[in-house]
Amino acid sequence: MYKRMSLKYLPEGALLNLPRNKAFIGSRKGLESAQKLGEILEAVALSCDNDLNLTVRLGEGLVGVIPRREATLPLPDRKEKDIAVISRVGKAVCFKVLGFGKKDNRPCVFLSRRAAQEDCLENHLRHLLPGQILSVRVTHEEPFGAFVDIGCGIVSLLSIDCISVSRISHPRDRFACGDFLRAAVKCIDRQTGRIYMTEKELLGSWEENAALFEPGQTVTGLVRSIEDYGIFVELTPNLAGLAEYKEGVSVGDRATVFIKSINPERMKIKLVLIDSYKDFSAPAPLRYFLPEDCNRLSSWRYSPDCCPKSVGTVF
Repeated sequence: MYKRMSLKYLPEGALLNLPRNKAFIGSRKGLESAQKLGEILEAVALSCDNDLNLTVRLGEGLVGVIPRREATLPLPDRKEKDIAVISRVGKAVCFKVLGFGKKDNRPCVFLSRRAAQEDCLENHLRHLLPGQILSVRVTHEEPFGAFVDIGCGIVSLLSIDCISVSRISHPRDRFACGDFLRAAVKCIDRQTGRIYMTEKELLGSWEENAALFEPGQTVTGLVRSIEDYGIFVELTPNLAGLAEYKEGVSVGDRATVFIKSINPERMKIKLVLIDSYKDFSAPAPLRYFLPEDCNRLSSWRYSPDCCPKSVGTVF
């Protein structure tokens, strides 16, 4: 049931160009039908006036208005709420149709983003379970993690330690604002209405990632940390190897490494660092080790069965 329902509660921007959404917002008749059905729609916010009312362009020359009180869920800080409204200009906004009327003596359609968000949050808190996999979109990044839209602009924290097994210094090392990701529900606080996400469980086990490599190969990776005893080089987001310490190497460098050995029992990969250089390219697209139709994990084991150390997650 939730898999079918979740298609309704996608991150803002995901519905914008879908034929069904275009059909509803393209005419007054379509908008009237959407109002009756309680549909969640999307359009681009064109402007925000001094009273923080958002203007949205619809079909047939119709203008949509999202009044300030309908622009977002209640926030404890007024300044925070104002920024949340203003920052939507130029971006897709979700909404439900409230009705038809006039603003400044001009016909308009009154819309509510808040109603769409309340619908989404109520559904998530009622139906989501830990391990549920959602399509999310990165909204902004902080050193401690990324905030992701889990549906209709509802924001959830993806903490930095849950992004991947390989440690990173900042979420921008892994993705950029605006990127669509797959993430699993880590936990839900139904009293506060907060939902926390995790991604590393979708990026493959140690064995799945190690199977992409073999001893004797020369490959490239990213330097993630430098210790007195060696340099950790990330081969994939969920797999890193250790090379001997070498002068002139910096965290964030692209490294060319020779794979000396792969030891599943100890989850160790020995590398020989051949060269390192600056790399300013964008992070590579993430590879998910899950079927597209997989919508929930009950548990995940990272460590190989032959490894005495058990590493994993139980949802």
